[in-house]
Amino acid sequence: MVLWHLRNTTALLTAAAMVVPTVGMARPVHHAARNSHEAELEARLQKLEDEVSELRGALKAARAEQASASPTGAQAPVVAPVSSAQFAAVQQDAAAARAEAVAATRMAEEATQRSAETQKKFDTLAEAAPKQGFRSGNSNVILSGYIKLQASTARYNGGDVPTNTLGRDLYLPQSVPLYNPAAPASPTRVTDFSAKQTRFWVDANTKLGRHALKAYIEFDFQAAPGTPMALGQGTQRTTNAYDLAMRRAFIQFDRWTLGQDLTNFENVATLPESTDYVGGVDGLIFVRQPLIKYALPVFKNTKLYLAVENPETASATVGNAGLIENGQDHAPDATARLEYTSSFGFLDLATIWRQLRVDNALGGAHHIYDSRLGWGVSAQGKIFLGASHLSDIRFQATYGEGIGRYMGLNFSPDAVLKADGDLGAVRNIGLYGAAHIGFDKQWRINLIGSWQKVNYAGDIDHSALGVGTFNRSAWSAAANLFYSPVSNVDLGVEYRHGNREIVNGLNGHVDKLDFAAKYSF
Repeated sequence: MVLWHLRNTTALLTAAAMVVPTVGMARPVHHAARNSHEAELEARLQKLEDEVSELRGALKAARAEQASASPTGAQAPVVAPVSSAQFAAVQQDAAAARAEAVAATRMAEEATQRSAETQKKFDTLAEAAPKQGFRSGNSNVILSGYIKLQASTARYNGGDVPTNTLGRDLYLPQSVPLYNPAAPASPTRVTDFSAKQTRFWVDANTKLGRHALKAYIEFDFQAAPGTPMALGQGTQRTTNAYDLAMRRAFIQFDRWTLGQDLTNFENVATLPESTDYVGGVDGLIFVRQPLIKYALPVFKNTKLYLAVENPETASATVGNAGLIENGQDHAPDATARLEYTSSFGFLDLATIWRQLRVDNALGGAHHIYDSRLGWGVSAQGKIFLGASHLSDIRFQATYGEGIGRYMGLNFSPDAVLKADGDLGAVRNIGLYGAAHIGFDKQWRINLIGSWQKVNYAGDIDHSALGVGTFNRSAWSAAANLFYSPVSNVDLGVEYRHGNREIVNGLNGHVDKLDFAAKYSF
């Protein structure tokens, strides 16, 4: 009987041993994830351990009694055996406890995995989230911007571009010298370093109940007017000091924007990534000016932006290709842009309507004015190439009459004042496209092409002195490579070939190599 008891007790200890170590190991690993279910499980395990201790004690007593048995064969008192039903019950409880322990372990592991995934998503959102800034009253204020160095070398086949002019700081097609076979000039090469494109801005956002109020002001050193030593500027020979110039300054209240901003006739998100100030400016719309704009939701993912903007007729005369700011405008420029956004990117259709008005000075003391209608349409967009949004295609296609100052940084006049005092029409067509190809978050390339052609009305005397020097067309092609070794730092190198042609057929071109380093903060 004692031997039978020993065999059953040994089997029971073995079964219990299989449970207790396994469950016991799971508790400290996931101690931080305890809950009421695990507390109940631990209570059951403690009960099992107590039963095992009792069985061990019974086994020890049985062995002692067997050892002290008399040599005459007298038997020691027999310990009550454990029944098969009791053994089965304990074994069943042990199996159930082990199964629940395994399930609890699995749940803890899944919770840990979900926590890791949640943390990863949080880190991603935190990286993409806007800067928090600081509080000023009930407004959140963000100071941001970037420091940018640009180093460039350019070769002109038609001569030289004067130093300390805008055409030396950036690609400006109207500043490209013309090659004249009748009096050829030697090609020239120039090299310039500049930090004028350094920019900073202040962005303040205020919540007023259900209303959103925003104030924004942006500056750089590139747009400051004047020549060296004017307005406090230094020279390249000594200090290289440059004036601060306002780029944008506006307030937004819910759907309204009031102040100076980029024209509503374009979507700035179509502009290319470039080492240059604008990049591909030839056929691009680009104007900053005071305006009043309203955003109106019309359909799902579709908004209509309506604006009235500062008017300014930029005209030329048949005797002089130089542009004149007339300042005689009565009606603001009116623009509208319909934008559809989706996961693929966005598409825009924009239009502009203008009154062109000049003082033709034919009446002497009695001013005589002439005016005509200006208009334009443009299709623009950005299409992502893949779900990662690392690559995209950007484009603009624009056509109109009297929109010269809106295209190519005023490559052509809005209208031409003829000898009889009337305004002659000028039509523009512009095409621009850029492929932004990202290999990962550090490396990307950009391919940029831009073109504009200007048509002067047939009633303009093209044989008149000076008309032959009006700009006829411009185009450029560029390729660049950007590398971001760390977050907020961009290093880029870009090659560009640009060409300009005037009405009489003369043309000139430039080959330009840029290097740029930018730190955004």
